[in-house]
Amino acid sequence: QVAVVAGFQGIDRHGRVTTLGRGGSDTSAVALAAALRAERCDICTDVDGVYTADPRIVTKARKLARITYEEMLEMASLGAKVLQTRSVQVAMNQRVRLCVLSSFDETPGTLVVDEDEIVEQAVVSGITYSRDEAKITLSNVPDRPGAAAGIFGPLADAGINVDMIVQNVAMDGKTTGLTFTVRKSDLDRAVQVLSDLRGEFGYGDLTADPDVVKVSVIGVGMRSHAGVAQRMFRTLAEKGINIQVISTSEIKISVLIAEEYTELAVRSLHTAYGLDAA
Repeated sequence: QVAVVAGFQGIDRHGRVTTLGRGGSDTSAVALAAALRAERCDICTDVDGVYTADPRIVTKARKLARITYEEMLEMASLGAKVLQTRSVQVAMNQRVRLCVLSSFDETPGTLVVDEDEIVEQAVVSGITYSRDEAKITLSNVPDRPGAAAGIFGPLADAGINVDMIVQNVAMDGKTTGLTFTVRKSDLDRAVQVLSDLRGEFGYGDLTADPDVVKVSVIGVGMRSHAGVAQRMFRTLAEKGINIQVISTSEIKISVLIAEEYTELAVRSLHTAYGLDAA
């Protein structure tokens, strides 16, 4: 017997049929696998696995045999479209092994597993990019306690998620510069919210730039290897690509650059970290 379960819809707390949002089908499959204590959960999709970069941009991208939950979660949140973040989060929390497979052929896919299951960990496992970024810069922001909260609070109240943030050191001790990113689709609303705050905070200029992209290098091996950031910055510099904003976590480094350099940056970094297929 084969049980067929609708993955994209469910019942809310009021007993009404509702959709589960983006990635609902994958998340439902992982939750069922966890409840049934299945050995693994196979996700059949339009790609045959997880690659070191977008094969449409990097022709030498390699399919990964295995990848950790953490790496997959970072990739999914930073632009990779293979799996949605909720499904990976549930799999990681419940320790459900995932296998990303193609719906159209029977080639081996990519296993998403716990870090302990991967014996040899690459320093960098993948390069991702996200075009859904827009940069906002505020100049002459009063350098006083509560200024950042007063700016980012109204943005949060408006449902606008802020990603990368850089605050310059106040040279005169009175004002500072603030640069951050939002989703491109939220840019107009963010500008409106900030414009309404100008009278309250008295900042200088507001500059919005939608022509940017976030490029990230990801790998659990970064935890134990030095020089990963230096290689990224040097590679981009050699290609004449200026870094506008930098953001890091334990297993990823993200930079904001001009959108026109997306393909060049991704290909160059892929080669620099030795990810090109032979």
